[in-house]
Amino acid sequence: MPTPPRFDFDHVPVTFAAYFVEQIRAWDTLFPAEQDYFARLSAFLDNARPELFTPLAQLEPRMGVNSRTWPRGGFSLEHVDFLNRNALYPEWRRQVSAIFEYIAPALDAAIESRTRLVIVLSPPELPVGPDRMWTRLKGRRIALTPPDDLSQYLSLFLTGEAQSNPANSLSNVCSSARGRHSSWTIETGESLHSLNSGGTSVSYEKLLPYRQRLMAEIRKINEQGNIRGPRELGAKLKTLQPQVSEYSADQVMGEFIRSTLLAGNGTLLFNNTFVEWATVQALRRARPSCLVASFGIRNKVKPFSSLLIFDDQEQSTAIPTQADMLGSYVDLEVFYQYIWQEALKYAEYRDKTAFLFLAEGMDEIFLIAPESFPLPTIKPTLDALHLACRKWLQP
Repeated sequence: MPTPPRFDFDHVPVTFAAYFVEQIRAWDTLFPAEQDYFARLSAFLDNARPELFTPLAQLEPRMGVNSRTWPRGGFSLEHVDFLNRNALYPEWRRQVSAIFEYIAPALDAAIESRTRLVIVLSPPELPVGPDRMWTRLKGRRIALTPPDDLSQYLSLFLTGEAQSNPANSLSNVCSSARGRHSSWTIETGESLHSLNSGGTSVSYEKLLPYRQRLMAEIRKINEQGNIRGPRELGAKLKTLQPQVSEYSADQVMGEFIRSTLLAGNGTLLFNNTFVEWATVQALRRARPSCLVASFGIRNKVKPFSSLLIFDDQEQSTAIPTQADMLGSYVDLEVFYQYIWQEALKYAEYRDKTAFLFLAEGMDEIFLIAPESFPLPTIKPTLDALHLACRKWLQP
């Protein structure tokens, strides 16, 4: 594992450097892409001209920043509160944004140029046809020749063979060439597990034991009333890491799963929300070269389910669980757009990424890709589409 870069630049304003100092302290929980970013940032700041930071350095004393209120290298929730409550906070944000606008092009230019692939899979139960799918995206629908046996649909696409061969999967091909965290599979169920080998795999269903423990712990904390505020709650939740019996991946992935499930936006309770948020966070943090996000059908929200304290809906009410087909469709139309737009925020994905949106069993797909993407002939088969994706991912 690379060693953390030095980050003790005296010419960098205290408030600007603080966040990055904290990230480097958490070095062992960062993905390789994040470590590479901070290494590039360190190298840039080591030679940055001092006048780049002059406006922010002049602002800090006016905000009350000094060695007592903010020691160099310090960063805590108290400092976050200090910024948020400061009357000059809007100006502080403008100055920090201006610095990053200057830095970003130089950091982006140092990124290795590689083609990338983002695949978004939808369940066959959605109550619409291709003409009602992917309506928020800007690309083109491509006619497809589906297999006679629709049970082979995902296997043919992801591995190129009717009888799945995980060794030939897009995930394995990518991770073998570019490293484990270069390829991700994120799904609601477990159906893709047998179609992939290598890479990073995350399943909402397989995380059920951990999710249940988190919900039980949060409910217990709430009922006991021993937590006096969000700071103490945050500190307590950080101790609730997945156990070996719940999730056996490494420390980096353990922290990724914990923070994703405790994001407070429904990831503990809704399978598709978990997939969407985990995908967004994987794009932001790990910058995978190949990412497969597979959605499912979510359940209807039950009344009086205490969502605010993350209650387990199966235990909090006796009302039978019901699948929400229409609600899932509405949600996914938004989630497709979120994933596409999130990827394009980062230089690694701009003009280098092929986005493929497939709904299992449908005879059309939706494609957003550079003109150089090797799209097969008219109405390609799924195995031909698989070969095109493999060719796209080659160095």
